[in-house]
Parts: sequence; structure tokens; C-alpha cells
Amino acid sequence: MVEVQRGLGAGGARSLSPEALEQLRRRAVAAVESGVSQTRVASTFGVSRKAVGTWVRAYRSGGEPTLRPRPRGRRAGERLVLSAAQQGRLVEILAAGPPDEAGLPWLLWTRKAVADLIAREFGVVLAGTTIDKYLLRWELIGRAGAASRRAGCPPGTVLVTWTHPRSPAGTGRLHALVAVSGRGTLHFLARAEPFTGIAEFRHRLRMQLGRDVRMVPHDWPAAHPALLDDRGEPDQEFVLPA
Repeated sequence: MVEVQRGLGAGGARSLSPEALEQLRRRAVAAVESGVSQTRVASTFGVSRKAVGTWVRAYRSGGEPTLRPRPRGRRAGERLVLSAAQQGRLVEILAAGPPDEAGLPWLLWTRKAVADLIAREFGVVLAGTTIDKYLLRWELIGRAGAASRRAGCPPGTVLVTWTHPRSPAGTGRLHALVAVSGRGTLHFLARAEPFTGIAEFRHRLRMQLGRDVRMVPHDWPAAHPALLDDRGEPDQEFVLPA
């Protein structure tokens, strides 16, 4: 029978280096395999009975490689600053209406407006690049930004598309009108129901920019061609790409 020696102090397994943790696992598994009860092994080494059971099951199913340490840290989905519930709340606010209706000094949502919303709701300050990661994660912004830079959109021109962001809360697809300039400046409006016109979006975009803009559709959904005829104000131009 393998001799069992007490191996941990008050710090527990988390206080060990990866190499020491591997040795602990090997000693614990060897002790169980030699006939010592898992309860006694857990008590002797100062770890939980559940941990010993997990190590033993892993060893019996996968052999010695399962005893080697894995990199510590959070999984990719756990590295997000905002939880799924917080993201769901944000998307819910975005889809409820423009930022001025949410008490923010903007007519359309922008990276800055979203950052201000996050700071107000959760007390978290995020950079614009991080905001983009969330917008991409929610599938709110698509390829329009990259396309506008490739196309070299001239000043006063934006690419506009209709996207279908998903709610992190799993409540289904939403709708968003997204305008991106050649420099990557982003403006959008989101809602739960399909848009019936673009006049409000155009008006708000002009007011927020303080000038007229030429809007060029990009990846426009074939199911909604009628909105392209919603010219809104006659002094603005909405054109199809050549």
C-alpha cells in the first residue's frame, strides 16, 4: 500500500505551483489506487473529497496525461468584463429607443454613447475598441465598417446597412440601422420590431453630425427594398452603389 503523507497546509491546492499540484494529484490517485479510501486521502492531503474523486475518475478514463496541470485562468467567454445578464440589459436598452430617450445627450447610438450607458448602468469604463468587441459579439455591426474603409468613402458619405443583432438574453433577433463613415465613425439605431422607414434615422443622423450626408446602402437585405424609397427629406440623397 502507498504511504499517505499529509501534504498541504491552510492554503489548499490553490496555493501550489503547477508542478506541485501535479505531484499532489499523482500521490492522491496512487493512494486511492492502492486501496486507501478517497475520504481518507482527501483528509490527509487537505483537499476536498470531490477533488480527489475528480482526479481519480479522470485518471481512470484518460490515464496519466489527465494529472498534468492545465493553464490557470478563465475561459474565453469568462474574460468579458460584462456578464451575460449585463449584456442582455444593455441590448434591451439599445433596442428600446434612441439614446436621448434613455436620458443620454445623443440622437443616435455611437461608441461613446454606448460607453456612457455602460458607465451609468454598471459603473464600468470601457474603451472604444472594447465596445466594438461587444457590438460584434451581439452581431450589431457587420462588415459595413471594413467595407467603408476599403471603398475609401469620400467625406460626407456613409455606408448604411440593416443588421439583425442577437440578444444575449436569448430573446431572439433584433433590428438595427447602422451607418459607418470612411473613418469608421459609427452611428446606429436599434429596435425589437422591423423598421418601416429610414426618415427618422436620416434626420437624427443629420442633426447629430450637424450636416447633410450621402447614404450608400451596403449588404441591404433583399426583403426590405421598399425602405430605399423612403427618401425622407428632399435635400438628402440615398443612392444604390453602382
